Amino acid sequence: MKEIKAIIQPFKVSEVTDALEAIPGVGGITILDVRGFGHQRGSNGLEAYAHGSVNYMTKVMLLLVVTDALVNTVLATIQQHAHTGNIGDGKVFVSPVEDVLRLRTGERGDAAL
Repeated sequence: MKEIKAIIQPFKVSEVTDALEAIPGVGGITILDVRGFGHQRGSNGLEAYAHGSVNYMTKVMLLLVVTDALVNTVLATIQQHAHTGNIGDGKVFVSPVEDVLRLRTGERGDAAL
């Protein structure tokens, strides 16, 4: 199993989540409002950059855990639907998950997804 954290532009959330929900086996998505900055220090490339200042940009983090077999499909879907080609499109992080426990049923591992 893998945990996927996708930090994307807020206006792309509906498009990305609709596409992810259409993938059989994607059981759920957690959506968090986040703020931060990347290489451009919060500049979108259009406004003047003031030395030493950081503008925290508003983004959305999608968090989901999927089976290993779905990782490439999920990554391709996020890439296709979150991409604008502009600075600040975001990033996706993939991490291993050792175990999952569904609290309601006690199921563990892939069955809990």
